[in-house]
Amino acid sequence: MTDPNRTTFSSAFPLSFLTTAMSTTSTSDIIILALGVGLAAAYLFRDQLFAASKPKTAPVVVSKGQNGSGNPRDFIAKMKEGKKRLVIFYGSQTGTAEEYAIRLAKEAKTKFGLASLVCDPEEYDFENLDQLPEDCAAFFVMATYGEGEPTDNAVQLMQNLQDESFEFSNGEHKLSGLKYVVFGLGNKTYEHYNSIGRAVDAELTKMGAIRIGERGEGDDDKSMEEDYLEWKDGMWEAFATALGVEEGQGGDSADFVVSELDSHPPEKVYLGELSARALTRTKGIHDAKNPYPAPISEARELFQNPAARNCVHIELNTEGSGITYQHGDHVGVWPSNPDVEVDRLLCALGLMDKKDHVIGIESLDPALAKVPFPVPTTYATVLRHYIDISAVAGRQILGTFSKFAPNPNAEEILKKLNTNKEEYHNVVALGCLKLGEVLQIAAGNDTKPHPTTENTTAWSIPFDIIVSSIPRLQPRYYSISSSPKLHANSIHVTCVVLKYQSEASQHAPQKWCYGIGSNFLFNLRYAANGETALIASSPDPAVASVPSYQIEGPRGMYKDDTIYKAPIHVRRSTFRLPTNPKSPVIMIGPGTVSS
Repeated sequence: MTDPNRTTFSSAFPLSFLTTAMSTTSTSDIIILALGVGLAAAYLFRDQLFAASKPKTAPVVVSKGQNGSGNPRDFIAKMKEGKKRLVIFYGSQTGTAEEYAIRLAKEAKTKFGLASLVCDPEEYDFENLDQLPEDCAAFFVMATYGEGEPTDNAVQLMQNLQDESFEFSNGEHKLSGLKYVVFGLGNKTYEHYNSIGRAVDAELTKMGAIRIGERGEGDDDKSMEEDYLEWKDGMWEAFATALGVEEGQGGDSADFVVSELDSHPPEKVYLGELSARALTRTKGIHDAKNPYPAPISEARELFQNPAARNCVHIELNTEGSGITYQHGDHVGVWPSNPDVEVDRLLCALGLMDKKDHVIGIESLDPALAKVPFPVPTTYATVLRHYIDISAVAGRQILGTFSKFAPNPNAEEILKKLNTNKEEYHNVVALGCLKLGEVLQIAAGNDTKPHPTTENTTAWSIPFDIIVSSIPRLQPRYYSISSSPKLHANSIHVTCVVLKYQSEASQHAPQKWCYGIGSNFLFNLRYAANGETALIASSPDPAVASVPSYQIEGPRGMYKDDTIYKAPIHVRRSTFRLPTNPKSPVIMIGPGTVSS
């Protein structure tokens, strides 16, 4: 019986033909396949077949701990190449920690003749931290940001230190015998004061590293500078013992070379522009390195009696800029120094007559000190836009400047302010004296009238020392007072204008003191409305004048017809509201931001 589902060949179909066809097909397939394999092999081994005379090279195998000097992220190799015995890492959000890192490097060079590698930890790998030689040391200058968090550039470093599964080149999470120094930067008004500096210290100790001296902690709420000065002397003593070095092996040496340029294309000279894109007016992402000139759409006074106190509300138009923000973010406003302080220091340095000379600045050791602002530029531009001459003069730099005093009495005054902490506090700190004012007072000049070459004695301080000694002018940050849901293309700033009277001393009379950031906005508020700023009430008009600023910006960049602009960028915050809108929120406003 035949199965109906079974396939069968008809008896009429010749079976011999089928067998022959299958055999022929199989043979041709094999030939084609063999030919393909042969051609592929010939292609793969063409160098050996057709270039037998070519010399053979053995492959180079790099071990885990062997990173050649060509690796830009290998700080150990860079230290060996530059014969540097110190590596200084800084965790910095606004630039302050970086400034202290550079100061430590300079002091190590001056005191002991030791060269340092100053590193942004974001740019280096830490697998070979355990390879730091015994005669070297690692410094960690760490700022605490937000709610006890590392700064953006120190996130990876902290993860490596705290993650016990992270292995160094020794195959373990240990740094036995590593010599290190820690200086933390924080603010005691915050709950997690200096938590990152303390965490770095604790993790290094846990891994077997050896701390040199005490851990330093600077409090920005009081005086970061004084905390640093009190800590560093004892630290350097312990450092000298730990590394077997003696003070006096170094010496004063310049960090930069400043040269006046006889001819340079005017369009390539920086006159306050903060980036190359700003100079060339090219488009790009707007951030801390390339602020956006935001048009002021509205500016008004919030206090009913502005003659006594001021609170300004300014709305900045960000439409088309690509800038976005969320609740809790901060806006950074880039101010310039007031006109009176620029003129004061130009006169005190004997540079008023050549304030517009074009200058070039080169670093003698880029690994230690990079040129902190774009060049070429001019003397006046540096003082107005690039360095912070509006801050209270630091005690340490006064000792350096005393060497260039115009007379013995001025030298003696600066030396006393440098060495006598109480004298410095009573005269400079309580008197809120800026560098130009200190130089005037030491030279016996009157600080009340507007400074000129006739009423201000010139000092012979080299300009490269000015660049080295005075920190870069930083943006001032304000909590954004608008909602991105309601004002997606507008950022609002609301701040009290900082203005107070100093304490008089035997050297300096009482005067009005002004915060640079809030008074810059105060000037913009009046200019945007075509008004003149009010003068604070005082029996002495000379001490009550409101400082003026070059608010039009370099080459008029911050003014378009009658519209004024402010250079800004947004800094992200870790503060976020609950995602659940039903979650209860308690908000406490202890004060209004001012600076």
